[in-house]
Amino acid sequence: MNEGITRRRFAGTVGAALGASLVRPAGAAAALAAAHRLPKEAIRLSANENPYGPSEKAREAIARSAAVGHRYPDDLTRRVRDAIARRHRVAPEEVLLGCGSSQILQMADAAYLGPGRKVVAAEPTFEAVLAYAAVLHAEPVKVPETPEFRHDLDRMAAACDASTGLVYVCNPNNPTGTVVGGRDLSRFLARVPQTTTVLVDEAYHDFVEDPGYRSALELLPEFPNAVVARTFSKIYGLAGMRLGYAVASADKIRALGEFASWDNVNAAALSAALASLEDPELVPSRRRTLNGTRRELCAELERDGRRYIPSQANFVMIDVGADVDPVIREFRERGIHVGRRFASMPNWLRVSIGTPEEMRAFLAAFREIVPGRRAA
Repeated sequence: MNEGITRRRFAGTVGAALGASLVRPAGAAAALAAAHRLPKEAIRLSANENPYGPSEKAREAIARSAAVGHRYPDDLTRRVRDAIARRHRVAPEEVLLGCGSSQILQMADAAYLGPGRKVVAAEPTFEAVLAYAAVLHAEPVKVPETPEFRHDLDRMAAACDASTGLVYVCNPNNPTGTVVGGRDLSRFLARVPQTTTVLVDEAYHDFVEDPGYRSALELLPEFPNAVVARTFSKIYGLAGMRLGYAVASADKIRALGEFASWDNVNAAALSAALASLEDPELVPSRRRTLNGTRRELCAELERDGRRYIPSQANFVMIDVGADVDPVIREFRERGIHVGRRFASMPNWLRVSIGTPEEMRAFLAAFREIVPGRRAA
């Protein structure tokens, strides 16, 4: 735990409670502001959201939660934590809930980073951990990905030393959609100093079909310095409800929990999560539907001779051959909101997977905005 930053000092330093987004990189902040200006009929393919939203059972549970809206959700919190613990075959003390998994990332930074401490991450990756670390005056170490757009685990391990408080592995990675295989992840964890916490962000875990993939949850008994973050935002379609969680050793959970705000989850999100966890068909059905739509999009890209990164998530990165910013603007003019620009991949467009109808609209616009050779 970061001895230089207590719960009270942390709250005084950063101001807002951990449930709010503390800081966003410039590109992400601009993208968020633009999203709020979109008309209701706009096609949103920008934030890797689930276009189908909460399941019907989750919607019903959200509606029922109004009846207990005047009470603090202590019992619901316990029930959701226990349900997650049963699912992953861990003790309830090894589970921590957050206001989205982004709050889990924020708590990990608060617990293990500060002045004189380093955070190691791939470049590019989801920026939240690095953005939160900047507030804590930690030193970022960005390790470029391999030519295959994968984490360079050898260089990331080599970058770790006694001052490294945190290593961040997004698996599957956002924005590339690539995965770290199970064997590689195990070897990597064995190389990282046990004094360094490895935060494995598995927000897109439920979309993975790669047989070589292995969740870090399976490796926790062997590597107690690891923390796994999951979310209800993606496969469960609850991004707007804000609920995520961490699974780790009881010691790690206590360290993270020192930086959780009181009652950081709400009755509606908890009720929806319970209903979702109790629906055995929800995840397989959503995986089939969204991955199937992704494969259809990629098949069309191949027909057009387009270069893209094979993805194990609910988004795809496509090479547009030039700076992507003008392409993003042209899509917006057509009522289609696509992903933001990533500085280390300026020619690549990230598009989230929507409904088949939305993807047909995207593809038609893409063929006009980014003309290229069509396969015969």
